[in-house]
Amino acid sequence: MTDTLETPAATAAEGAPASGAKRLFIKTYGCQMNVYDSERMADVLRPLGYATTDAPEGADFVILNTCHIRERAAEKVYSELGKLKQMRERKIARGDGGMTIAVAGCVAQAEGEEIMKRQPAVDLVVGPQAYHQLPELLTRTARARGERIGADFAPHEKFDALTPEMIKTRGGDGPTAFLTVQEGCDKFCTFCVVPYTRGAEWSRPAAAVLAEARALADRGVREVTLLGQNVNAYDGEGPDGKPFTLARLAYALAKIPGLDRIRYTTSHANDMSDDLIAAHADLDALMPYLHLPVQAGSDRVLRLMNRKHGRQKYIDLIARIREARPDMAIAGDFIVGFPGETDRDFEDTLDLVRQVTYAGAFSFVYSPRPGTPAAGMPGQVEEAVALERLKRLQALLFEQQTAFNAAQAGRTLNVLFEKKGRYEGQAIGRSPYLQSVHVDGADHLLGRIVPVEILSGAQNSLNGRLVEAVTI
Repeated sequence: MTDTLETPAATAAEGAPASGAKRLFIKTYGCQMNVYDSERMADVLRPLGYATTDAPEGADFVILNTCHIRERAAEKVYSELGKLKQMRERKIARGDGGMTIAVAGCVAQAEGEEIMKRQPAVDLVVGPQAYHQLPELLTRTARARGERIGADFAPHEKFDALTPEMIKTRGGDGPTAFLTVQEGCDKFCTFCVVPYTRGAEWSRPAAAVLAEARALADRGVREVTLLGQNVNAYDGEGPDGKPFTLARLAYALAKIPGLDRIRYTTSHANDMSDDLIAAHADLDALMPYLHLPVQAGSDRVLRLMNRKHGRQKYIDLIARIREARPDMAIAGDFIVGFPGETDRDFEDTLDLVRQVTYAGAFSFVYSPRPGTPAAGMPGQVEEAVALERLKRLQALLFEQQTAFNAAQAGRTLNVLFEKKGRYEGQAIGRSPYLQSVHVDGADHLLGRIVPVEILSGAQNSLNGRLVEAVTI
């Protein structure tokens, strides 16, 4: 299972640019926060006359919004840049103008100077806190290489650059939306590059988040997913000047008319506060699906990872959450083959999975990230051993996920329909537990939350039928 995305920006769905408009193509790698950032890049460039297109060929401006989490991430970017260089040369040769090429996101933050040296075709390198500077940087592409790197700006500046008009017209037309509320990380897990590429933890003011959420609700968005590298560490300034916790933010969001569902990701076990657990018991709008990574089930490996919590604290935390919200479904993240991991350590991970039981999970073989402490640790696990462990872990996780989905058969769940299905009349929506639900005869209900009787559940989705006829 993977959370990696490699798609054009969601705004590309707007279709071809109007005649005379400059064409913008954004390719997004990685997490939902990068999807959100890509939408914002399109927003800040729209006043300059850029309209999104769904292919790089013929584009006037191409942005690769990168992710540094996965192995060989930079190499994928360099391969794509080689193709773009050839596209630009062909575009110039046929007299169709040029193509500005930019690399944004975490690879840009971590390897900005190296990118410029290795691939001269790149015009701009923009770190994840600097996309609001794109209009200015576009006017500086002829300057020296060092002046073209805009990676050292405070995170609040990029949100300050979002005007009310941009918020009202931000890309995307569906009933769900991502909303970044927090950035950066202060945890310094030894395997992770986020503290080095995204910087220290910073939270948006509550008023700004609520204003954007209201604008989304006015456009028909029924569900928002709050995003942050450590989203439950949120402590944005409240209207009274005092810090807002994520729980207080959830209560405020739940009061917005039309906004019926609230989710958040990704969380850290050390930031799962009492008031947030209580909010899950109090708020129907706060969905009963929590992504709470643990990474490993061995105390020794957790110490090596610098997770700052042990296995029992995590298990006890899950029990407290389920006591507050008995129907809570848990998702997690796991890394196998971490440096020094023994067979006994891995068995501890399997034991933790059996105790918690997961409705979904992302699991990976450890891959060294340059510059992180774990990359230089002794005891690097052989690839064949790590892959065998991953196979065993995923078999258990898939078994649990399939069992959880199958257990929904016979239940009636409220489903938010998001898009048309593959077959005539079919619609696809999401259950409260984030499961994909396929229902025939429901394509007229897009954007609505409707009770659905679940007929069956498979590993990755549910099938259901409308409880009663619903008209527009």
